Amino acid sequence: MDSVYIHIPFCEHICTYCDFCKHVYSYSNVNNYLEALEREIKDRYNGEKLKTLYIGGGTPSTLNIEELKKLFKILNLLNKDDLKEFTFECNINDITEELVSFLKNNGVNRLSIGIQSFNENKLKFMERFANFEDALNKMNMIRSIGINNINLDLMYGIPNETLKDLKEDLNLFLKLKPDHISTYSLILEEYTKASIDKVTPIDEELELEMYNYIRSKLKKKKYIHYEISNFSLPGKESIHNLNYWNNLEYYGFGLGAHGYIDGIRYENTKNLEEYIKENYVFKEEIVGYKEKQENELMLGFRKIQGISLQEFYDKYQVNIQDAFPIKPLLKNKDLIYKDGYVFINPDKLYIMNEILLKMI
Repeated sequence: MDSVYIHIPFCEHICTYCDFCKHVYSYSNVNNYLEALEREIKDRYNGEKLKTLYIGGGTPSTLNIEELKKLFKILNLLNKDDLKEFTFECNINDITEELVSFLKNNGVNRLSIGIQSFNENKLKFMERFANFEDALNKMNMIRSIGINNINLDLMYGIPNETLKDLKEDLNLFLKLKPDHISTYSLILEEYTKASIDKVTPIDEELELEMYNYIRSKLKKKKYIHYEISNFSLPGKESIHNLNYWNNLEYYGFGLGAHGYIDGIRYENTKNLEEYIKENYVFKEEIVGYKEKQENELMLGFRKIQGISLQEFYDKYQVNIQDAFPIKPLLKNKDLIYKDGYVFINPDKLYIMNEILLKMI
């Protein structure tokens, strides 16, 4: 158990597409929430040495410096002696020299920055704001302070978006020289504003064309496509997120956080009042032997490298081809075997779920 995720659910504004656990910022709620978060960590954390720590949301950068000081004091409850990667999520508009200096001085060595787009029409749809010149200045400032591992979030597949729009967006993102790019196509999740407004989704063929363009363009720019939606410069893959995709256990603290501990997957409550009352867990489920193997497939095949046959055997004492109908999928080229790994054919990544359904 060497990874911790902590959820900060507060935002200045709720975006139209967001279905994460979130609340509009209020001073009193933040104070009460941080006190509850401290109690949860004291109650459930067992002192393991951590390799990764990820502060996500919501928008953690919504907190002011005094609130961040309180949060980082709470983080001292965690054993960070061997910490390799400490990620903090930011909204590009929240970034200031004071904030970045504070984060750097408190051990953060990776920022994940929500930009999503520089396209005016896309931003209007998402109810967000971003400006390229401002972002460029902030990226330079971040690096000058000494944080040199930066992820940017890019959204595509927005209604009325064209391939030309995406190309322009991606070119601007590349001018910022991020170390890592996370890409997300719009999914109309239930209860989001976009879903309630009955937005018409983009044509699937165009969405696939956009996905393939992103893959091709980033490959030319020397980014490694290491997970279905994630690209990084060599050595800048997200260690924390690989922990999820490798089906390893981790703590999740905070409102709506998910965790996987001692063979039990759990989901914390999304009800702020219940959380503050210390009723942290909404549901938990013991993961059985066969389900662990199925999770290994669903998570492992998100990685472009795929699944190591030897590591699968070491974990479960069974060959993967004996546990699942792998051979027919190798025969029809849905899956490929190479150098001890089995992985989804790169030309078929976009139908990964359909391939998984053939196995599970």
